Amino acid sequence: MNSKQILLIFAAGVLMLSSCCNNVNSTKASLKTESDTACYYLGFLYGSDLTRAGIKEPNMAVVVAGMNSAIQKTDTIDQYTIQIFLSQYLEKLAKKQGEENRIKGENFLKENLTKEGVDTLSDGIQYKVLVAGEGPKPTATDVVKVHYKGSLIDGTEFDASREEPAQFSLNQVIPGWGKAISQMPVGSKWIIYIPSDLAYGSRGYGPIGSNETLIFEVELLEIVPQTAPTN
Repeated sequence: MNSKQILLIFAAGVLMLSSCCNNVNSTKASLKTESDTACYYLGFLYGSDLTRAGIKEPNMAVVVAGMNSAIQKTDTIDQYTIQIFLSQYLEKLAKKQGEENRIKGENFLKENLTKEGVDTLSDGIQYKVLVAGEGPKPTATDVVKVHYKGSLIDGTEFDASREEPAQFSLNQVIPGWGKAISQMPVGSKWIIYIPSDLAYGSRGYGPIGSNETLIFEVELLEIVPQTAPTN
């Protein structure tokens, strides 16, 4: 998320937060109209974006003061100054959070390897066999059908196949996923632990932060037959 996105959410949430009750830390609101509901949702999005940006404990009194200053025009700050500051500040927060995630991930994998049933593949990928399949192993260019659930090391789930299985080409997924699945016989069910450099690295992706170590529970259902193209 960049500073422009935060500014958009910030502006959209001005009316809601500046007119809230005296307790700026309140999480309850009376949603009597559609406007109330819209304002509550905008505030929720704003808070979510602050958290994702690394501002985990914002000073809400200062937030409301800034909003009131804009509405009442008691202060003037040009947009360029705001964007430059936020861009630099959020970049600094992102680097700090990424380094913390990297260290936590390395410590997690080190401890995880001492647990019963956990083994390693190449490049530091760890796995635990829940069900040992007896089918063929897919190649790097195969399309596979799987049930899966992905989570962070703190247990936060970020993706899953839900009721229907998902299909992926192993050469179009993160490197750790492709490497691990290619070692699974069809019919297997594994827990796979992927170091951040074989996942989304420093860039992160959506709810996955910078340098996050990922955990996947994967059941390999089949290798999807590929039909030859017709002329």
